[in-house]
Amino acid sequence: MRNDPSCKPSRSPRFWRCGWVILILPLTLGGCSQGPSPGPTVKLPASFSGNGIQATPDRWWRSFKDARLNQLESQALTRNFSLESSWQRLRQARAVVARENADLFPDLSASADGQANAGGDPNPNQPRLGLGLGLGLRANYEADLWGRIRDEIKAEKNRARASLADYRTAALTLSAEVARTWYALVEAWEQRDLIKDQIGTNEKILKQLQVRLSEGQGRSVDVLRQQGLVRATREQLTVAESNLGILGNRLAVLQGRAPESIIGPSKQSLPNLPPPPRTGLPVRLVQRRPDIIGALSRVRAADADLAAAIKNRLPRLNFRMSYTNTEDEIARLFQNWIAVLVGELAAPMIDGGERKAEVERTRARRAELLADYQQAVLLAVREVEDNLIRERQQEKRITEIQGQLDLATRSYRQLLSEYLNGASGFLDALDSLTREQELRRDLLTARRNLIEFRIGLHRALAGGFTTSRELQ
Repeated sequence: MRNDPSCKPSRSPRFWRCGWVILILPLTLGGCSQGPSPGPTVKLPASFSGNGIQATPDRWWRSFKDARLNQLESQALTRNFSLESSWQRLRQARAVVARENADLFPDLSASADGQANAGGDPNPNQPRLGLGLGLGLRANYEADLWGRIRDEIKAEKNRARASLADYRTAALTLSAEVARTWYALVEAWEQRDLIKDQIGTNEKILKQLQVRLSEGQGRSVDVLRQQGLVRATREQLTVAESNLGILGNRLAVLQGRAPESIIGPSKQSLPNLPPPPRTGLPVRLVQRRPDIIGALSRVRAADADLAAAIKNRLPRLNFRMSYTNTEDEIARLFQNWIAVLVGELAAPMIDGGERKAEVERTRARRAELLADYQQAVLLAVREVEDNLIRERQQEKRITEIQGQLDLATRSYRQLLSEYLNGASGFLDALDSLTREQELRRDLLTARRNLIEFRIGLHRALAGGFTTSRELQ
């Protein structure tokens, strides 16, 4: 099977220039001896629908040039308990590799025993005391004739690589969540300040209406309507302050701190987006994303598991050695030693189909993980494309909201002037004011959504980065 041309990926330049790249994973796994992989292959587009100009650093959030965000990210990557949990799973996986690697070496143990007994002397008044002392060394060793043990070690090494990829994926996900929460908190601050200004404006207009009513120039219904707008705006302030508390708690927990550790108010405002990042080629994305690397490592581990299961049906060669001595006097204990070396070749005969069933299980498991890998590749490409689309369309939406806001502001000023001059009713001016204030709040939310889409794009494009735990 290793001479099958289907097990050799093309190396020609045209392979990389064509409109799509076929990813046939078993070609890279070293497992062609187990047969071709079932199911469809993955076809990647030659390029993404958009491409930026700025190279993104591994710690992608630095592209926002936000010192406070940089500090929050550093604290979260150090203190977050979910990330710490992922790190401990990685340590467990590495310990399993060391444990499995020990099977390549002999298992040596030492023993010492002693016993005492009385009896056997014809003189009952002087019973004889018998003494038995023993020392020994015993070793067991399985010769890895077919490479089964090495395959098991290879499987665990790949699972450890998958655990490392999972840890880096968790770190990447955490960094994106911190950035989203931070800018949601910044928007909540801006919303609160904006709503306070709107409340001030609405109360000022209410006083003007009350003065006009007292002078006989207005209607009481206009005052009631304006009072309703004041109350509605205050209700919006309650929502904004609630969001501030909830987002502050979320950010504190992401940093491994108690929810009561709320971050104080800030004068910071939502930033303008930095230049768009370079997307690169889809095939390069597959090679650097940690979740894809983890999925690939799991398939490679399953490939090694399958090889080990097949070789488990072959004979095993075991060696047992002992070096012992038993005496009834301590003085002679180190004089007469007996060395025994036993070699045993054991071949499975009848096991009720257990080993064959295990081979089929590992083969199906390998196929399952291969399908998971292929699906992960498609999802990775989709995430990039989705965020590219969202960002483009959100920029258009912001432009439209800004245009609506400009028109609403002009309309309100004109209608208010007409009302004050008696040329129109207050209801038109009130509707225009309400719309203008809603658009200002919507514009803030739309700008924050645009930042979230950029964060999502970075999250979809980024490779894993090395954390401080890995450097210790």
